[in-house]
Amino acid sequence: MPVLNERDYLARAVETVLMQDLDAPLELILALAPSTDGTTELASSLAARDSRIVLVDNPAADIPVGLNIAIRASRYPTIVRVDAHSELEPGYTRRALDTLSRVGAANVGGVMRADGRTPFQRAVARAYNSRIGLGGGAYHGGAAEGDAESAYLGVMRRAVLDEVGLFDESIRRGEDWELNLRIRRAGYRVWFDPTLSVTYWPRESWTRLARQFFATGRWRGELVRRYGLVNSMRFFAPPALVVTAAASVVVAVLQISGVLSGIPSLLASLVHLPVLAYLVLLLVVAAGPGGGRGWRDKTWTLAVLPTMHLSWGTGFLIGLIRGADDTVDTSRIGDRNTPLP
Repeated sequence: MPVLNERDYLARAVETVLMQDLDAPLELILALAPSTDGTTELASSLAARDSRIVLVDNPAADIPVGLNIAIRASRYPTIVRVDAHSELEPGYTRRALDTLSRVGAANVGGVMRADGRTPFQRAVARAYNSRIGLGGGAYHGGAAEGDAESAYLGVMRRAVLDEVGLFDESIRRGEDWELNLRIRRAGYRVWFDPTLSVTYWPRESWTRLARQFFATGRWRGELVRRYGLVNSMRFFAPPALVVTAAASVVVAVLQISGVLSGIPSLLASLVHLPVLAYLVLLLVVAAGPGGGRGWRDKTWTLAVLPTMHLSWGTGFLIGLIRGADDTVDTSRIGDRNTPLP
């Protein structure tokens, strides 16, 4: 479990791991980045009360670096990746081990069940759980059991990780997708099991959500630069929306200023149609059950969905053109573009 500034969530995340019902030894390795909110002190307190908790330092604060440090420190043949911002459902690990054996997979993942504690966080959770919000990946929408492109978190065979290499430490977002690509190219199965469920707590504010999705989108653009159309086509929908929206704004300005008129203006107006269709879709989703209950929930839904799509799509285009460079997700660490305090 890589950990950075998670004081409000860490204790419960650790508890759900240690409560897993297993007929096997278990250890929980926390890769501690330099937090500023008391998380490290909390982790030390938890470790002092349970010898199964092992603490390792992750001074670089990058998730793939922390994961690799933790994996190298581990003793057992199965690696269960967990998130300090999530909670494992009872029986998760036991069922995942059964599935690993049953289908002969190298990595098994389940469904991300996003949840929220505030109206805003619940709106983000609804977007995560919706095909409209994140584009219908198996672990968001809960598709049928079967072979998968990637796995949320993942329960992995250590021997396969040693064979294909651990997480690529040059990739700060999307490192799980890239690892699963190598696993599949090596001839192993990555498997989705919808009976596996993990509760995930999204970002708690609009600015943090926007920063998270911008960084994630930029790294996806970097991954497209590296791997091309091996990336699923659903990743190209948000940047297409950004390009279309920008073109619509430009055409509207030209029309209002009189530069475009007559038949050319009429033809150019076609660029507005996809944007109008998207706005209608947002209104329909927000007004329906997917928008929550009451005007406050529905208003947040109207704010959250385009924030996710446009932030991600803008980041993607910049990453595709310029690469990700040293872009990090600053959504848990304030306004600094660095993971260090």
